Amino acid sequence: MDREIITTEDGSTTLYIPELNEHYHSIHGAIQESTHIFIKAGIEYYGQKNIRILEAGFGTGLNAFLTLLEARDNERKVVFHTFEKYPLTPQEVEQINYSDLFTPEAAPLFQQLHDAPWEEDVVITPYFTLHKHQADFEEVNFHEYFDMVFFDAFAPDVQPRLWTESMLTKFYKALKPEGILTTYCVKGTVKQALRNIGFNLKRLPGPPGKREMLRAVK
Repeated sequence: MDREIITTEDGSTTLYIPELNEHYHSIHGAIQESTHIFIKAGIEYYGQKNIRILEAGFGTGLNAFLTLLEARDNERKVVFHTFEKYPLTPQEVEQINYSDLFTPEAAPLFQQLHDAPWEEDVVITPYFTLHKHQADFEEVNFHEYFDMVFFDAFAPDVQPRLWTESMLTKFYKALKPEGILTTYCVKGTVKQALRNIGFNLKRLPGPPGKREMLRAVK
């Protein structure tokens, strides 16, 4: 699958897939979007000092990177499980500029996320443990209980199979009681599927370029 590096409006880069006409992050600002949806509406809202996160779509590693920095700055212990079927190449990782936009000591941490071996727990910092799964999350049943789900799959119009009720049920079952799922998607069929499963939904103001986002509570 061909991918192109593009620069978004906040100066951070993301990937674009011409075949799908889909971006990995918002063209209005990759870092702004991930910070708004997953850090502020997710981790900061949840507020606990020990959090287990399940991410659907490692992609560029941005959500993991921002979570790592948040955990370090707030002395929050995070275990972060993430799925990715098509990892970035080393050349693509080199062209992603996220680490350049933070403090100098952040650069090696971003690289460590991508260099970390798959299918094992890897301690990146005392506050952040990463477990990358090179697999399609369609094929996996989750047996651990998580506090939070970052649902960052490609949009329903592009990959509708990732947003079905049966698929989302897997993530509902993976969450602890009162666990939360955050996503950029507010499509009506997705909201109805989440409600049917048992989530309580809250529509929140979206990041720049997007009117709304969703937080779903088990």
